[in-house]
Amino acid sequence: MAVLQINHLRKSFGSNLVLDDISMSVEKGEVVGILGPSGSGKSTLLRCATMLETMDSGDLIYSGEYVCKNDGNGKTVYADKAQLKKIRSMFGLVFQNFNLFPHYSVLKNIIDAPISVQKRSKEEAVEEARQLLKKMGLADKEDYYPYQLSGGQQQRVSIARALALNPQMLFFDEPTSALDPELTGDILKVIRDLAAEHMTMAIVTHEIDFARNVADKIIFMADGLIVEEGTPDRVIDNPRNERTRSFLAKMER
Repeated sequence: MAVLQINHLRKSFGSNLVLDDISMSVEKGEVVGILGPSGSGKSTLLRCATMLETMDSGDLIYSGEYVCKNDGNGKTVYADKAQLKKIRSMFGLVFQNFNLFPHYSVLKNIIDAPISVQKRSKEEAVEEARQLLKKMGLADKEDYYPYQLSGGQQQRVSIARALALNPQMLFFDEPTSALDPELTGDILKVIRDLAAEHMTMAIVTHEIDFARNVADKIIFMADGLIVEEGTPDRVIDNPRNERTRSFLAKMER
C-alpha cells in the first residue's frame, strides 16, 4: 500500500490554474525527487499534500486513510477534524526557511509538538529529542536558541523536529535553498542518511546530482503538470520530453 496517493489533483488561485490533474504515489521506503522550474507548482503540490492548502478537486490518501475525495460533482470534500488530526501525525514537513520558534530553545522546538499534539510524556519526548540531536551532530546545542545557530544547524534542528513526531513520511521543500553553498552538503548528507534508513520521502529540490543519487523516482513538473516520471536514469540522464531536456540543460550550465 502506498504511503501517499494523490489522484487527479487540481488547484487554482483565482483564475490561475496552478496544478492540473496531478496524480502520483509514494511507496513505503521510497524517495521521490520533484524537479521543475520556478512556478511549475512544486511547492503548491507539497502544500496540498500536507494540508497547508486545500485542493479544489481530487483525492488525497495516506496509508489508505482519506484526507479528502471527490464528491462526484468535480469538488473535493475533506474528512472531519478528528480524521485530519490523525492523518497530520503521519507526515512531517521541512520548510525552506526552517520555521523554528525563535523564542524556544532548540530542545523545546523539538519536544513541543510530541507533548502538545501527541500527548507524549515530557521525559519520553526529551529523551528522543536528545537522540535526534545527537544524530544531527547537535548534541551540544539543545539549550541554544535559533539565532545562535548557523542556517545549516537550524535546518538540521527543523529535520529533527519533523522526525520527533515519528512520521511515516517526510516532505522537504527546497531544503538547501536558503543556505550558503558550503552548508548545503551537511543537509544533503542528513537526507542521504535518512534514505539509507529507508525513510519515505518526497523532496522538492534544485540539486540535480543529489536527486540523481538519492531518489528512487523522479517527477519533473512544468506549468502545473507532471511532464515526466520515472527512475533518475530515465528522467535525468535520458529525458524524453523537450521541456525536461531544456530545463536540465539550463541547470547544468
